Amino acid sequence: MSDLVLVAGAWLGAWAWDEVAADLRAAGHEVHALTLSGLAEKRELPAGQRIHVQDIVDEVERLDLRDVVLVGHSYSGVPVGQAAERIGDRLRRVVFVDSNVPADGVSFLDGFPSDHIRAALAEHEGVWPLLPPAAYANQDLTDEQIARLIDEGTPHPAATLTEPAVLKRPLAELPATYIKCLLDGRDPLPAVAEALRGGRWELVELDTGHWPMFSTPRELARILDKAATRR
Repeated sequence: MSDLVLVAGAWLGAWAWDEVAADLRAAGHEVHALTLSGLAEKRELPAGQRIHVQDIVDEVERLDLRDVVLVGHSYSGVPVGQAAERIGDRLRRVVFVDSNVPADGVSFLDGFPSDHIRAALAEHEGVWPLLPPAAYANQDLTDEQIARLIDEGTPHPAATLTEPAVLKRPLAELPATYIKCLLDGRDPLPAVAEALRGGRWELVELDTGHWPMFSTPRELARILDKAATRR
């Protein structure tokens, strides 16, 4: 079975994957949920986009993982996509969960209309503050799940959002699955749509909101299990 490295999006740590990881382990996979620098239990560590890429590469190399499936949710699709290129033949597949994806020389905030986030960074001294409860409405989440996202979340370090990605070849050349969560808008970002036309990516639609590790963990685990068997 494959080794899966799970990386959650902005504000979140490894704790966000608890239910998904349990199901994947029950299916026979080795699962490594990773907290990126500057977040959760690593909140005191320096953080930037390049540091986050190195966090992922270091985890794969430290554990000497092979046949690796890298999974990136939301913001973390950007560092995960770069790390997937850097781990070379250790990679089996990369899975993007309703995420942004990297493009060479482009930052996370450059990849979509983000003036509201830039204003928040300026107002809050270099961190992206936690979302208010209303921002999680209509995303298939219970009140308890929303409370956990807020109570256990960490303000997100600004440098991770503004440093440009570095890629040596088109992302579409990597074997990938893109999971689109339909309650967060039906159309993938333009960069994702372009990569899907390249022939090496598959699109899987999931009828839930942007945080499926909370709203539909078992269904997400089933999709990841299936993706881990693909080449």
